[in-house]
This record gives sequence, structure tokens and C-alpha cells, in this order.
Amino acid sequence: MTDDEDKPKRPNANYKLSKSDNVENIGDENLTFYYNRERRLAKAPQSVRDLYASKKQARFSLLRPLVADKPRAMLFFSIIIICAFIYVMSFMGFFDSSYSLDGNNIEISGTKFEDVAIVVVKKTVKKGEENAYSGAVDIAVSPAVSGVEEFPIFYHRVFFTMEQVEEYSFAVPFDSPDLLIVIQTEKNSINARFKPK
Repeated sequence: MTDDEDKPKRPNANYKLSKSDNVENIGDENLTFYYNRERRLAKAPQSVRDLYASKKQARFSLLRPLVADKPRAMLFFSIIIICAFIYVMSFMGFFDSSYSLDGNNIEISGTKFEDVAIVVVKKTVKKGEENAYSGAVDIAVSPAVSGVEEFPIFYHRVFFTMEQVEEYSFAVPFDSPDLLIVIQTEKNSINARFKPK
């Protein structure tokens, strides 16, 4: 047995792996020594050519990215509709926590400090109201307790003036999570329930 027979043969032994021409016979005109993108892209498939195609610079737009596709457009317009709804509801007074008393808007709030509650009553004259009430105002505050026949009531008196905005604060000697307040002028009164924070 010869050495050639002992060597394992390639599966593609009949296939010529190189050109039969001598390398020395190849001229310089057939060789390419540089990178040419246009020549490479000319042989590439259309999808690759589309990736390298020069795209126009898009002009800056604030609205276009917000509505670029259907989910973003739906989210954007639902936010606009919700904001408009909230604006209309607040304009109609549904989110207003103030009370009206003889041409004045009354806002009631309070804070807890140790065993007392500090009540703050803010009076604002309504816009365009010329005959807003000014004078003595009686205030009664009590804890909001159900099922108790006798409970303490704290009385206080303030005087509204013609100032546009006034704020009155006073302490009540009970520590209750809810308080009831009655504010009364000579003609009208308001009843409210609030939580000191």
C-alpha cells in the first residue's frame, strides 16, 4: 500500500478548490485593493440596499412623536379628553371645597396639635359681588359623635370686614377625628363637617 492510499480522502476530492491558472499570470487589472460600497451594495439584496438608502432628515415636530402610531395616538387623545373633562368639572364647581355665605366664599380647614384642634376659616369675597356680608359671624364647633346625647360645643365670634381675603384661626378644646361646624350670619348659616389633619 502506498502512502496516498492510506491518507483519508476528502469528500469533495474531485472538486477543484483553486483556479488552475497560475497566480503569477493574474494581471493587476482584475484585482480590487479598496473598499467600494456602491459595488458591494449593487450585488446586495434589496432589503440591504434599503437599510443603506439615505433618508431625509425629518423636521422637528412636537406632535408627530406623540401620535406616530395608533397606541400612542389613543393614549395622547385620551389624556387630552380627561384633562378637558377635569377642567369643565372644576369650572362648574364640582371640585370646589368652599361654601357660599352671603356673597362670600368660606373655606374651612383644621390641624391637630396635641389635644386640641386648630380651626382655620378663610373668607374670600366672590368676584363681582358688591354687597358681600360684613359684620359679626357666630361659629359653633363640636365633635362629630353619634349616639351621644350631650357633647361639648365651642362657640366663637369673628367679624367679617370689606377686605377681599381674610383668615381667622382659633383652637377648640377637643381631639376628634371629625368636627361639625356651624357658621351663622344675621340672615343665613352653613353647616359643614371636616377632618383636622
